[in-house]
Amino acid sequence: QVQLQESGPGLVNPSQTLSLTCTVSGGSITTNLYYWSWIRQPPGKGLEWIGAIASIDTPRYNPSLESRTSISRDMSKNQFTLQMSSVTPEDTAVYYCARAGGGFYFWDYWGQGTQVTVSS
Repeated sequence: QVQLQESGPGLVNPSQTLSLTCTVSGGSITTNLYYWSWIRQPPGKGLEWIGAIASIDTPRYNPSLESRTSISRDMSKNQFTLQMSSVTPEDTAVYYCARAGGGFYFWDYWGQGTQVTVSS
């Protein structure tokens, strides 16, 4: 059973960088079969795909967020991370990490989500 767990600060100041880590257990992120993904859900809105990384591909990003988003992985720790710079209150959301197979949006395993609030 694959499990994903997000971790990181719940409060970020405007204009700073949001940094979250997803720790994966029960499966390896070194496999080429899956995209390891970040998704968010702002309050009162639907899910928004942020980006994803696979073992052999370069990361892929939502074009609307690409200029200030970076996803990387640490295979030795079986973790992948999200960094989003120059955050504003509009980046306040529940952030999820997930595994996708068969395409960027076919998520089959999710973390429980972590609330990130951007506020001074």
